Amino acid sequence: MEEGRGNRGYPAPIWPGSIRIGWIGVGVMGAAMAARLEAAGYDLTIYARTTSKASGLHGRLVASPAAAAASSDVVFTMVGHPSDVRAAILDPVSGALPALPSGGVLVDCTSSEPALAVAIAAAARKKGCFAVDAPVSGGDVGARDGKLAILAGGEQEVINWLSPLFDLLGKVTWLGAPGSGQSGKIANQIAVAGSVVGVSEALVFARKVGLDEKAFLEAVRSGAAGSKVMEIFGERILQRDFKPGGFAEYLVKDLGMGLERGGGGGPEEMVVLPGGALFQQLYLGMVANGDGKMGMQGLITVFERMNGMAKE
Repeated sequence: MEEGRGNRGYPAPIWPGSIRIGWIGVGVMGAAMAARLEAAGYDLTIYARTTSKASGLHGRLVASPAAAAASSDVVFTMVGHPSDVRAAILDPVSGALPALPSGGVLVDCTSSEPALAVAIAAAARKKGCFAVDAPVSGGDVGARDGKLAILAGGEQEVINWLSPLFDLLGKVTWLGAPGSGQSGKIANQIAVAGSVVGVSEALVFARKVGLDEKAFLEAVRSGAAGSKVMEIFGERILQRDFKPGGFAEYLVKDLGMGLERGGGGGPEEMVVLPGGALFQQLYLGMVANGDGKMGMQGLITVFERMNGMAKE
């Protein structure tokens, strides 16, 4: 056990200046989350594949995930796809885990595969480190405001130890063993996708029959049809603001993981998801139209095209 480390081997306690943080991935979500940690007084060592995306951050930029991890106690990853997670963490030359000091903690906030989270946790323990899968929900607004839902899988004691950092980003909920956070995120994405489908289709119907869309939203938002999705995306849809909090193509990926694996990190079981399959097909329509880099609220453009109502 290293001097100054807790009884499980990771540093204790957490406060600005007491731990070193590495951050890998500074897209829309990652940059906002990293900025919250910096604003709280934490110093970050940052790896950004596109360095210009880190321009709003103050941390030290390094050339690889390994370099970000080598001098860190906790390393966050917020990248795009499971293949990016695998490369950023497990690559034997440039990956974070091979370079992470003993007792270090990996926190993957990417929406990724439950089975990969299980494999990373096993590899981390073999090295004397810890790994938590902690994907988030709440979009760019939640990331900026520190109101993300954080769905965590891994050792509960480690997640509790990380709570001062998680509290700056949102509310963390421990869901179980490694992979459970990712399974929870897949379930979340099924629910979110369905809600966006409902809001989009309702607005297209309202417009088609001559209702004022803004008045319609105001009328129903406090009733049973109201939802967090409506609050986040309703006005954006009316304003034709399709900037991404997360790319629509990422939602296609997340739904695909649910359809392929049923979200399970353990023994796989068949899960029939007819709604999830339909939602993915609709979002694939966005991708086919060249709109995969839009936010998920851009789904309304698919319904508009179906109804001959396409707008610029």
